[in-house]
Amino acid sequence: MATVYVGLGSNIEPEANLQLGVAELRRRYGDVEVSAVYRSAAVGFEGDDFLNLVARFESEIEPAAIGEAITAIHNVAGRDRHGGKWESRPLDIDLLLYNDRVMDEPRVPREDVLEYSFVLRPLAELAPDLVHPVTGRTMLEHWQEFDASRQPLEVVDVKL
Repeated sequence: MATVYVGLGSNIEPEANLQLGVAELRRRYGDVEVSAVYRSAAVGFEGDDFLNLVARFESEIEPAAIGEAITAIHNVAGRDRHGGKWESRPLDIDLLLYNDRVMDEPRVPREDVLEYSFVLRPLAELAPDLVHPVTGRTMLEHWQEFDASRQPLEVVDVKL
């Protein structure tokens, strides 16, 4: 069994779409643990704030198949992938980590883990002692050294 971490975000009907995303992950993978939900400004474009969280689950399914499931969940949420990377979206799910595997396709660990507060903070909350497979340091260590003032976050109460 692999321990899988995914990031979820939404800025179009974000509460409903995060609830949908987590429900779909639970339907496919069973027990899914989630971090708190965080509000952050859109990155890379002008748009409504995003709500973000990180989820953890166990699976025997390989990363490529998890990527296919993520695409199916995006489709359930009505995500249109034709507009580009930097736009508002009902749901965005990214495979962040798959055990300690390092691979190019799909890319794990995802670079976002160490680049964005809305990924690193919920990941450090959910798994503070998890060791990043490339840096060899824990998520908590990375979060403690992260300049959170660059990307402020606010905890939001969302029932998942």
